[in-house]
Amino acid sequence: STRNFPNRLGNNADVYLSSAELAAVVASIGRLPTVAEYLEAVAGIKPMAAEIYRYLNFHEMDEYRRTAS
Repeated sequence: STRNFPNRLGNNADVYLSSAELAAVVASIGRLPTVAEYLEAVAGIKPMAAEIYRYLNFHEMDEYRRTAS
């Protein structure tokens, strides 16, 4: 959801905006994690970070640069 306010999805329902990583951790443990739990859960992706996050740096991709030009 792009709207983040109390009761948007019904009484006592909260909406949280988060990253895909946080959503995956929440889905795997069934609740919002502590900072330590989150960091432990995502530690395994660090070696792959350049590949995983490369599309967030789309302005550095040759295909994007050619299309934008």
